[in-house]
Amino acid sequence: MSTIAMPAPDAGILARKPEIVAALVAALPPETVISDPEETRAYECDALTAYRCPPLAVVLPRTTEEVATAMRICHALRIPVVPRGAGTSLAGGALPTADSVVIGTLRLREVLEVDTANRFIRVQTGVTNLSVSAELEAEGFFYAPDPSSQLACTIAGNIGMNSGGAHCLKYGVTTNNLLGVRMVLTTGEIVELGGPLLGTAGLDILGLICGSEGQLAIVTEATLRILPRPEGARPMLIGFDNAETAGECVARIIRSGLLPVAIEYMDDVCLRAVEAFAKAGYPDCAAVLIVEVEGSEEEIAHQIERIHAIAGELEPVEFRSSRNADESLAIWKGRKSAFGAMGRLGDYLCLDGTVPVSKLPYTLRRIGELSREHGLEVANVFHAGDGNMHPLILFNANKPGDLEKAEAFGADILRLCVDVGGCLTGEHGVGIEKRDLMGKQFAPDDMAIQMEVKGVFDPGWLLNPAKVFPLEVSRPYREEAARCS
Repeated sequence: MSTIAMPAPDAGILARKPEIVAALVAALPPETVISDPEETRAYECDALTAYRCPPLAVVLPRTTEEVATAMRICHALRIPVVPRGAGTSLAGGALPTADSVVIGTLRLREVLEVDTANRFIRVQTGVTNLSVSAELEAEGFFYAPDPSSQLACTIAGNIGMNSGGAHCLKYGVTTNNLLGVRMVLTTGEIVELGGPLLGTAGLDILGLICGSEGQLAIVTEATLRILPRPEGARPMLIGFDNAETAGECVARIIRSGLLPVAIEYMDDVCLRAVEAFAKAGYPDCAAVLIVEVEGSEEEIAHQIERIHAIAGELEPVEFRSSRNADESLAIWKGRKSAFGAMGRLGDYLCLDGTVPVSKLPYTLRRIGELSREHGLEVANVFHAGDGNMHPLILFNANKPGDLEKAEAFGADILRLCVDVGGCLTGEHGVGIEKRDLMGKQFAPDDMAIQMEVKGVFDPGWLLNPAKVFPLEVSRPYREEAARCS
């Protein structure tokens, strides 16, 4: 049994299920509403599958106006709403409660506008991350954020969690590539923020929405910055016989002033799983870095030469520079399939702490020590260039007590990230996974300010309940919202 608590469902709401479903069905196309208990089980969890709870009902709109209609009904009937994208959240960000209505964005799949002259694309937020770049490929443009789940994850979830990906080192995460949104407030009001023009006037409310984890609104359309494809790109693979040395290599590359497109890290546990799965030709060593640079052939050659010199000082067991497109694909194939390949080893918890790059060697060493202390194996695979770590803690979900051990181990890793000057999350969000650790990073006054902001957008505290804020900390705000309803 997990140690993560969820609030008891409202018995009054559960008793009113027929009334609630009838109101939704009367106002929306019939195929939009799902209320059969067996069918709602498809939405009982996201990618953090250790925690499950079927919702009261599910609404899958096709337009912003249908989202607004569903939100107005839930607001009028005081029903909690859980926004959901593709359900790839690894932090329980889309976990329902039994008395909630899930409003999903997966059917919002239209590409609304492409403007390469002004370098933006406008899409509904049910569009997958990868399909945005696919839409632009013929025009010679691309969308930079590229989470490992980009084949499945959608722009809605990317905005909710401020997702990054392998190429975020050079191009930034979602917030650096988001120009505007159309969104629905808890009352059903439709609001537009930002737009294709750079430098919009006024407060940066758009920056507040990106990464807000469904606490403030449901984003239904997004205007995204697009970029011309680089002239060329080439990855390198650098192997080390010591994990800390690989971390030191990352720190030295960043200190040198070079700005690769990506620096990715995989340790020996991950490498063995990946090699068995993808057969990418990785060396048998303690850790591998994938470093990609881009530009003209001359620029690429110059950057590779400098990185080779930096790595050479640390005596790598292998330094391999891609010579053609097939070799580039092979190098990246293993990294892109890492999370799936790790599933062959058993159950795992995927964490998401971020640390200063200079602290990578110490953090990796300390994670190894914690692994021995907790008696659980851990694999490290992460975006090393910006210190966004993704430790994968292996455990046996069928062994009593193992999940609790994995959670305790994960909490210690996240506390470590904060202790060395980092933070609890880089791109997965807080959700329920890190909710009870928020006090480690934020003082009570800090969290109070965040909850006051939520109260401005969501006075009734109906959006994405039990996420982000520790339940005891948020209790006074939730109780006040209930009294005022």
